[in-house]
Amino acid sequence: MEQKNDNESVLAFAVNVGEIMLRSGAETYRVEDTICRLLAHHHFDKVDTFVTPTVVMATIKNTDSRNSTTLTRIKNRSTRMDKIEKINQLSRDYVDGILSLEEATTTLKSIDDAPSYSPKMITFATAFSSGFFSLMFNGGITEFLIACVIGACASTIQHHLRNKEIVNYLILFMVSLFIGSIVAILNFFVANIVDTEAVVIGSIMPLVPGLAFTNGIRDTIGDELLSGISRLAEALFIAVAIAAGVGIPMSIGFYLGGLL
Repeated sequence: MEQKNDNESVLAFAVNVGEIMLRSGAETYRVEDTICRLLAHHHFDKVDTFVTPTVVMATIKNTDSRNSTTLTRIKNRSTRMDKIEKINQLSRDYVDGILSLEEATTTLKSIDDAPSYSPKMITFATAFSSGFFSLMFNGGITEFLIACVIGACASTIQHHLRNKEIVNYLILFMVSLFIGSIVAILNFFVANIVDTEAVVIGSIMPLVPGLAFTNGIRDTIGDELLSGISRLAEALFIAVAIAAGVGIPMSIGFYLGGLL
């Protein structure tokens, strides 16, 4: 019975590691590899893992004890590269014997509980990212300042909508709708003064699903077809939501401008 409990504790720890990595934006292959390395350290007869963008499952098999399986569901995902890097180091220390199971579990909890950047910091970073993206697309100082303001407002709106637990695709659509509306108004009144193309591109770049697309390609190349297709579909839906949100008000603005 003690051996069974030890095995289940190890399995729960490994799956918890995979869950946090997946919630933080890690690739599927990296999650599976980390879980397998942690469990292989205990020399089980067989280890099986199954990871998708929304599920982490692992099974350990021993001839002298019953098989154990743990499954966890992933509902919310974000981008926390700092957590992924710390967990990678944690798994290395655990496999090398530097950390015991209890120490690794405590360290993992501290990593998971680490606070994210404050909303003000995220707004500040998004604002300047939007501004500098507008410069990359041939914008000037005017476009830079306008994109900064729009990016800051869009980030604030996105934060408030997330607190209301709205579906992510709808959040991105509404934020993009706001960006498109502002740019349409600018194009209507100051089209000859401001390069609205640089402004709109710079403003939506922080919303573009680059990580989901990259992970989808990487998982597909690594023969993780289910996860790869899922992530690519996610990236496609996000891109459609952004394009629709920006395109609707701008199309209306161009139409009204043509009538006038």
